[in-house]
Amino acid sequence: MKMDDMHTEHEKIEMGPKMNHHSMDGHEPHEHNHSGGHSMEGMDHSMHMGDFKKKFWLSLVLAIPIIFLSPMMGVDLPFQFTFTGSDWLVLVLASILFFYGGAPFLSGAKTELKQKAPAMMTLISMGISVAYFYSLYAFTMNHLFAHEHIMDFFWELATLIVIMLLGHWLEMNAIMNAGDALDKMAALLPDTVKRLTTEGVEEEVSINDVKESDHLIIRSGDKIPADGRILSGATSVDESMVTGESKMVMKQKGDTIIGGAINGSGTIEIEVTGVGESGYLSKVMQLVQQAQSDKSKLESLSDRVARWLFYIALGVGIGSFLLWLLLTGDLSMAFERMVTVFIIACPHALGLAIPLVIARSTSIAARHGLLIKNRNALEQTENLRYILLDKTGTLTEGKFTVAGLELFNDMYDEEETLKYIGALESGANHPLALGVMNYIEEKQLEPYKAENLQSLSGIGLIGEVNGKKVKIINEKEVNRLSLTIDEMRKEKYLQQGNTLSYVVIDDQLVALIALGDKIKPQAKLFISEVKKQDIIPVMLTGDNQTAAASVADYLGIDEFYSELLPENKEEKIKEYLAKNEKVMMVGDGINDAPGLARATIGVAIGAGTDVAIDSADVVLADSDPMDIIRFLDLAKQTRRKMIQNLWWGAGYNIFAIPLAAGILAPIGFILNPAVGAVLMSLSTIIVASNAMTLRIKGE
Repeated sequence: MKMDDMHTEHEKIEMGPKMNHHSMDGHEPHEHNHSGGHSMEGMDHSMHMGDFKKKFWLSLVLAIPIIFLSPMMGVDLPFQFTFTGSDWLVLVLASILFFYGGAPFLSGAKTELKQKAPAMMTLISMGISVAYFYSLYAFTMNHLFAHEHIMDFFWELATLIVIMLLGHWLEMNAIMNAGDALDKMAALLPDTVKRLTTEGVEEEVSINDVKESDHLIIRSGDKIPADGRILSGATSVDESMVTGESKMVMKQKGDTIIGGAINGSGTIEIEVTGVGESGYLSKVMQLVQQAQSDKSKLESLSDRVARWLFYIALGVGIGSFLLWLLLTGDLSMAFERMVTVFIIACPHALGLAIPLVIARSTSIAARHGLLIKNRNALEQTENLRYILLDKTGTLTEGKFTVAGLELFNDMYDEEETLKYIGALESGANHPLALGVMNYIEEKQLEPYKAENLQSLSGIGLIGEVNGKKVKIINEKEVNRLSLTIDEMRKEKYLQQGNTLSYVVIDDQLVALIALGDKIKPQAKLFISEVKKQDIIPVMLTGDNQTAAASVADYLGIDEFYSELLPENKEEKIKEYLAKNEKVMMVGDGINDAPGLARATIGVAIGAGTDVAIDSADVVLADSDPMDIIRFLDLAKQTRRKMIQNLWWGAGYNIFAIPLAAGILAPIGFILNPAVGAVLMSLSTIIVASNAMTLRIKGE
């Protein structure tokens, strides 16, 4: 995929050296699809919800005088009136309304036709264009030529534009703005970095000036600015923002590190190996872009219905023109029949059928902690076959908690040991320390006070507590000190994917403390409910095979993949999609973002990273996996209402179009335009009422 071939409404944003930020197919990221299938596809993408709201209200102001001054399909309604020059006022207002309020639909139709995929925008544009230009013709003939009065359609033009704008505003208001996942990725990198000159002098430069082979200094707590290889020093690195796995990774000379991760306690010097498009984050961005682009091709139900209605109306309209001209020889009569067909096909009810259901559905979803960003996700749950679940943060809590404390020395009990541990960890802010301190707080213990506290790069912490020399160190340092570890007691924690630290007091090994990720209490019930719906749960994790098998067995998951690299998850999604099955992906990390964008439905955990949330179709605000079951139920009910409304909306057209064409003319019946208008209004009322009856279990 050539990055430069993509165009964007944004200015290019530098994402590290030589890296350009692009959006998708002319859309804002996710607006391509998350704003609701047909409704935003191909529209004026510079228009956000505030502009749409403004356009609707201004169009309504223009439409109200037209509704009062212009007849409905030739029929004067009780509230209508005229005055000298009122018809000229209607013409001016209708012209402004057509070119102002109709602009997004005309623009959208142009894009749909260019893509050879006419849908809702084209159907709407056909209706408003025929209504306006035929009315312009009627006005000219009625006022400038002595001619039998010709009926105009300014009333239909005004109501169609206002109703369609209302429908799209409702839908945009209901659907969350997706934000920009790529901007969030760019924010993971610092603006400036410390670079070493050839003379070994440290200088601060912009990240955009960094090149491969540069030497950078990264201190404790710094964001790692680029992919690289450690030349000197040792540290622990928090890669959770990038990999999604809650585990501090020990790094030393020769190891590779990922741009966007956060350096832990040590200071390191790195040689840059990846910048711009060769960097890890850039590759993830490209995967997200490609996945979103491919996924934007998903077609909504209303798009398909609108496409068929467009072809039917176009075919019947032209056919009726030719047939009436052939049978009667009356050009004016044939032209009027064709125009009536096109006007009758105006999708008033169809245009509201889906937005009203979406507005109702997203309102219900929000009350249940579900933020629906892509309305197509509601439609795509039909025949969903697989749910691929990232383990960390989805099935587990996604944060370090104490999994166990093993004592090796009878001189110290659990409480005493925890007070010593707390003395050293109380001032630290890395994930391991926070997990330990939360555990100590839960035990309602008061840690001892430490003196001369030091952080040993790549080793751990050392300090003096109650006159004793206390260390919290890693296993490598334990082995260097020739201290003996009970292998059996540590093995059970390693099998579960825990991180181990060792407590040494006055050169004696006192305890090991294991920290890991706890399984969510609702996870087991969630897996059971998923299976009841004939959906297969699949777990994805970077953990080792033994740890993954342990979690999968406990939860009742038969299919799982372990030891996955961050980029492997999207590949798994592709494999399942290649089976022509619908796939839901649930995750929370940056490494999940391409998979979330690629899957038929992407679900982000609300407690996860902004990048994952911005790449997803649905967000679980409460991070409760059971909310997925609620979403599936809501989607089922929503889709049922959508289909009902589409039948009501399209049913009017299916019934009225042939009558408008004169199919029953041989028996003396031709649909009166006024009757068609009444049917149109009735179908719109039914569609609106039906949408409001949407409910889900528990409401």
